[in-house]
Amino acid sequence: MNATGVFHIGDKVVYPNHGVGTVEEISSRAMGATVAKFYMLKIAASSLKVMVPFANMVNIGVRPVVRNGEVQKIVDYLSSGECINAADWKDRFKENSDRMRTGELADVAAVLKGLLVLGQSKSLSFREKKMLERARYLLVSEMAASRNCEESLIEQALTKALLKCNLRFPEISELAS
Repeated sequence: MNATGVFHIGDKVVYPNHGVGTVEEISSRAMGATVAKFYMLKIAASSLKVMVPFANMVNIGVRPVVRNGEVQKIVDYLSSGECINAADWKDRFKENSDRMRTGELADVAAVLKGLLVLGQSKSLSFREKKMLERARYLLVSEMAASRNCEESLIEQALTKALLKCNLRFPEISELAS
């Protein structure tokens, strides 16, 4: 992406709540008297193809993959301090859902950390477990794309960061129950 906010074929982008994708095609379509331009995105995790109008990119929240400096801020956030969770399940779930929809990595990290903290004191609901799993995936995949490395290396870095504040990723078997 350049300074004007335009993506090019091959650029890695983030589609909120779906993760990292690649701009595969840029096309134009006639819609009545107007011509609209579209990006064709291929979402890495699902191979889903999404056509997004240029005009809706900002509204939807499609953005470039974070830079390395942002990755370090996320790691620092996960390794230190407290986080605040709403006490009521419905309020907490709504806040977390809203954060996930922004597609911003800092918001996704806040959801992940909040659910990990909550999971230490009580059992997470099925929906919260699914959200935790999704937040973990979105963080790991975008950070790996940003650093152009294997996801396992990011998993290790995040595990190490979380250990600094006595948190850990649950095992897959724990999320399934």
